[in-house]
Amino acid sequence: MSISIHDILVPTTNRMLGNTIDVLKKAESFAAARKIDVGVLLNSRLAPDMFPLIRQVQIATDTVKGAVARLTGTEIPLFPDTETTLPELEARIARTLEFVNSIPAEKYAGSEASDVVVPRRIGDLHTKGLPYLVQFVLPNFYFHVTTVYAILRHNGVEIGKNDFLGILDGA
Repeated sequence: MSISIHDILVPTTNRMLGNTIDVLKKAESFAAARKIDVGVLLNSRLAPDMFPLIRQVQIATDTVKGAVARLTGTEIPLFPDTETTLPELEARIARTLEFVNSIPAEKYAGSEASDVVVPRRIGDLHTKGLPYLVQFVLPNFYFHVTTVYAILRHNGVEIGKNDFLGILDGA
């Protein structure tokens, strides 16, 4: 059995970003029930030199839409980083998922061996599609969605490991 770039990226993205929407909704309910300014959660960070929750969501979605575009030869949709509320972050995630799911699986054909260039502040990353996905995209994506979860959990939002993982198909 072979597995494609599409088979790895699209279901993973759908699951983890869907779970992220769910934990953001729980954060919204948590803040309302405890009469906490939701801005406290949105601007929280795990360490002083880390990005706050808002930016973590923005980077997670940018990572995914950039990967999908680079691996399919599609233009990267640009989302301005203007979100200031949980519903706006949820909408950004929904727009990202809409883009991810709009690209047919056939567009990924051969992408594991395609040349990928990722512009970065420290210098462009030049790699092939498969190493790009498994050594750069997925770790970066998981780092940021995990950090969203950790920020909310650290602030007392009642979420657990199952909220992060979601329900596993076939498990």
